[in-house]
Formats: sequence, structure tokens, C-alpha cells
Amino acid sequence: MILGNYIVSVFLIVLGLWTLCTQKNLIKVVLGLGIIDYGVNLLIVSAGFNEGGTAPIYNLAELARREAVFFVDPVPQALTLTSIVIGACVDAMALSIVIMIKKRYGTVDADEVRRLRG
Repeated sequence: MILGNYIVSVFLIVLGLWTLCTQKNLIKVVLGLGIIDYGVNLLIVSAGFNEGGTAPIYNLAELARREAVFFVDPVPQALTLTSIVIGACVDAMALSIVIMIKKRYGTVDADEVRRLRG
């Protein structure tokens, strides 16, 4: 099960990188960035998963037993939640820049925009 998550996350990252390298349409480039973001989020959540672990909520009985209690790590979940919010803001900002490029140059093709030629 967890191996499937790693495979899918690597696939999403590679797909996003392929989109960035091959597409000239700026909207597709922004979508490629989003796909990379989704792949990285899945990788982070999968890294924090423990098979058979419980929710990371402690109660007094569990703390008093002093036994090894097997919890899922909450830090990757918090990092992923933060990453989702940041990724949404980056995507919105990138799309607004693409809209301004479309208004200025009349196209979203990176090759036709004269100032983006490198």
C-alpha cells in the first residue's frame, strides 16, 4: 500500500517536470507546477505514515502506562497542510501573472512573448 503512494508521488513529480520542460503554453506550465506540488505533498504524507499507528492524540491513561505507544507522526501532516495553502497561493499568483502577460502580449505562448525569450 505505502509503496504505491511512493510510486504515484514520483510519477506525479516526473509528470510535472516533464510538463515544465516540454510545454510552451504558460497555463500548462503553471498546471505542471501544481502537479509537482501534489506529488511532493503525497510524498511527505507517505513518509510520515506508520502501519498500525493510531491518531497522535494522547490521553492520561496512555501517558501513565509508560508503554511504547505507536502513533502516526503529525509533523508531516502539518507541513503538508501548510504546503497546500502555500501551493494554492502560488498557483493563484502565477495564473494572475499569466493573465497580465496575456493582456500585455496577446498570447500565452512562451516563445511568442518577446521578453521571455532566453
